[in-house]
Amino acid sequence: MTTVNWLEETQKRKEDLIRTTQSFLQVKSVLDPATAKEGAPFGEGIREALDYALGVCEQAGMTIKDVRGYAAHAEFGQGEELIGILSHVDVVPEGEGWSTPPYAAEIVDGKIVARGAIDDKGPTMAAIFAAKIVMELGLPLSKRVRFIFGTDEESSWKCVNTYFATEEMPTMGFTPDADFPLIYAEKGLTDLTLRQTLAAFQAKPAHETADVQTKLVSLQSGLRMNMVPDKGEAVLIPQGLDAQAIVERYRQHLADNDLKGSAEEKDGWVVLRMEGVSVHGMDPGKGVNAGTHLIHFLHTLQLDARATSYVRFADQYLHNQHYGQTLGIAHDDAEMGPLSLNTGVLEYQAEGDAIFRLNIRYPHSVSFEHWSAVLAAHGAEEAFELEVVEHLTPHRVDPNHPLVTTLQRVYTEQTGEEAGIIAIGGATYGRSLDVGVAFGPLFPGRPDSAHQRDEYILVDDLIKATAIYAQAIYELAK
Repeated sequence: MTTVNWLEETQKRKEDLIRTTQSFLQVKSVLDPATAKEGAPFGEGIREALDYALGVCEQAGMTIKDVRGYAAHAEFGQGEELIGILSHVDVVPEGEGWSTPPYAAEIVDGKIVARGAIDDKGPTMAAIFAAKIVMELGLPLSKRVRFIFGTDEESSWKCVNTYFATEEMPTMGFTPDADFPLIYAEKGLTDLTLRQTLAAFQAKPAHETADVQTKLVSLQSGLRMNMVPDKGEAVLIPQGLDAQAIVERYRQHLADNDLKGSAEEKDGWVVLRMEGVSVHGMDPGKGVNAGTHLIHFLHTLQLDARATSYVRFADQYLHNQHYGQTLGIAHDDAEMGPLSLNTGVLEYQAEGDAIFRLNIRYPHSVSFEHWSAVLAAHGAEEAFELEVVEHLTPHRVDPNHPLVTTLQRVYTEQTGEEAGIIAIGGATYGRSLDVGVAFGPLFPGRPDSAHQRDEYILVDDLIKATAIYAQAIYELAK
C-alpha cells in the first residue's frame, strides 16, 4: 500500500501554487460577447483563462484537447475507466465596492482576494496542482484522469453541453466548485423570463388609474438571474405629485426601512436609486434585492396604468418572496430542502418590454411542469408570457456509490472530521456527469463569498484542499 503525506507534498509546492493561482485570477474571464469569435465563443478574457489552465496542465505532462473554445480537457494516466474533474474558468461580473482591485489577486490577511477566488478558479488550480503531485510522485494508476474545463458555467452551460456532444462521458467524477465534505444531490435549476410586451398590455381590458401622481419611464436592476441585484434605478416623470415631494417621500422611505439609496430631480424628471446586497441566487434571502425594494416604494405611489400592473405583480409575488409563497409554488423537501425563487433582473421600459428574469431552484419531489404552470397562470393575469431560458433537472448520486464513499473516506483521513453528505440548491458541474458529485472547496463553517464583492479563498484552505484533491485523485484512479 502506498503511503503519502499529501499535505506535506502540497506544502513543498506552496509558493508555486499561490503564484500560479494569483496569475490565473488576474485574467478577467467574464462573458464578453463583444470580443467573441471562432475559438473564443464567450470572449477573449475567457479564452485567455482557458489557455492559461491548459498551459499549466500541458507543462505538467498532460495531454490536452480544445473543443472549439467551448471547453477543453487535459488528461493523464491509463486504463479503460475515466475519472472526470470538472471546473470552470469563467467568473461572474465583479460589481462595485471592492476594497482591493477585483483582478489584482492580492493577499490580504491570509486571503487571496479576487473575483473567482472561490468560484471557481482558485479550486480549479488546487485540483490541477493536486494532479501534478500524483504525477510527480510517479504513483501507479489503473484509470485515466481527465480535467474538463468549461467556459460559461455562470451563464448558459453551452460549454459542457457542447463538450459532451462529442466527447467521452467519465465513468465518475467530481467538481471542486461547492462545499466540503461532499454534495451528492442538487436541486433542479431554471432560468425563466416573464415578459410583458407593450402590445400585450394594451390588449388587456382597460384599467382606469385615477389621480396619477407620476409616470414610470424606466426601471433597471440586476445583471444576472443567479445573483441578487445590488443596484436599482427608476426614472419617473412627475404628474400629479411635485418632483420634490417624490424625492422627500423616497428619502423618508429609505430612512424608515434602514435602506441605502438616493433620489434627485434631474431636468424635471426624478431618478431614484436603491442599493442592495448581492449574494448567490441559490439563497436569495441572505441578500437585499435592490430591484424589488425599489418597486416596494413605487407601489406607494399612484402610477400610470402599465407601471401599476408591473409594480403590483412584483410587489405581490416577488418582493421578499424567496420561496414562492404568494405565487402558490412553495414546496419543501426533507432531503433537498425548499424551492427557492430569485428575481435576478428587473427591466421596465414604458414604450418597450416589461421583464422579470427569475432563477428558481426546486427539489426532486415536485415537478417542473406543476410549478411552472402555476407561475405562468399568475403571469398571464398581467399579460406576462413565461419563457424558459434554461432548465436543468434535479441530480442525485446514490450515497452508497464508491465515488461517494471514497471521497468521504479521503476527507475524513485528511481532516479528522466526519464526512457527511449534503444536498444543495446550487448547480455545479457535478450534474453534467452521469455519476458526479461536488467536492469542496468551501470548508464547513467558512463564509461563502462567491458572487460577492471581496470574494476570497484562505491561503490555508487552498493548501488543505489541494492535499485532499491529491489523495482523492489517487484513490479514485489507482
